[in-house]
Amino acid sequence: MFGAMDRQSALRAVGFMLVWTAVGLALAFTLVWLFPGLGVEAPPPAVPQVNAPITPGPASYHDAVAAVGPAVVNVYAIRVHQPAAHPLFQDPLFKRFFGEPPAQGSVDRVFGSGVILDATGLVVTNLHLIRNAQEIRVTLSDGRQIGAAVIGVDPETELALLQLGETQNLPAAPIGDSGRMLVGDVVLAIGNPYDFGQTVTQGIVSATGRTSLGITAFEDFIQTDADINPGNSGGALINARGELVGINTANYSETGSGGSQGIGFAIPINLTMAIVRELLEHGVVERGWLGIEAQALPPGAVETSGLTQGGVLVAWVLRDGPAEAAGLQPGDILTQVNGQDVNGPRHAIHLIAGVRPGTEISLRIVRGWEEKTVRATVGKRPRPSGG
Repeated sequence: MFGAMDRQSALRAVGFMLVWTAVGLALAFTLVWLFPGLGVEAPPPAVPQVNAPITPGPASYHDAVAAVGPAVVNVYAIRVHQPAAHPLFQDPLFKRFFGEPPAQGSVDRVFGSGVILDATGLVVTNLHLIRNAQEIRVTLSDGRQIGAAVIGVDPETELALLQLGETQNLPAAPIGDSGRMLVGDVVLAIGNPYDFGQTVTQGIVSATGRTSLGITAFEDFIQTDADINPGNSGGALINARGELVGINTANYSETGSGGSQGIGFAIPINLTMAIVRELLEHGVVERGWLGIEAQALPPGAVETSGLTQGGVLVAWVLRDGPAEAAGLQPGDILTQVNGQDVNGPRHAIHLIAGVRPGTEISLRIVRGWEEKTVRATVGKRPRPSGG
């Protein structure tokens, strides 16, 4: 009896649930039909997240070129070579019978580039363009041709400073900071390659502080793969912001015949402006000098001398020179100049050359196993021939 009642109760409960389930579904469909906004929309398909792209460089470097281009000029120099006349030609009897000897000689016309630094007409260029020139003319981007005179030259960096004969409405290049240049920075070379007229090439900084190239005595070049062809010498190397950061000077060529190899060298503008200031103030660049020959340390010298750092070997001392007066001797190892470690012969020359002549400096040396400091008064570095 109880089993039959339990089954009846269960059947009534199931029926009750089915009836109310049907009622609920009917009500839900009715509400969705009357009020579509109550429906729940399916979420949009997931979109893969992409990292934000690196901000690209400018699509055009026109503004940078426009800022400096007008200040980049074509430099033309004329050299007249007169051969040595034979003494017979000057003999009065010879002239009586044969007349004046024919004028013989050759004329070289050299072209290159330069950069106007300020509105007063100062132009910096490379020395090899204007060396021994009888006449120098500069062509501006607006077509004007202006004569130029030499203010001063520095053979040891291959720089020359010119003064234009006309200063009306002259453009000037914005000066940048070459000390901030980094490998990979975009640079543009502006100049007069092959005398085609102003041309722009683009590349990156391949290296900074290049030395030991044999181009100049004092080297601290910016290396770039921007094409630097014959005629670009003396022109501008600029950054992407339109600032002058270097003076194009040379390119690399295995044959020595010129032409771009994708390896060009520019003098940093910071060094250039230091030379310009010296030339304006003194007419020449005065560098310090001790009268020694510095050589790289031979193998094992550090260990045998008990050195804790590097240095250079003093291989030769000029008699009656500043170094001899200070007590330096051949065989000494020079480790510091004014407290700054010396890391090679060229570095030692740069440290000493950077001191104004007449200044007293301290030199840290090792002689045998003894390390001591001596004082020396820097002399004036002799000017090289051909300057």
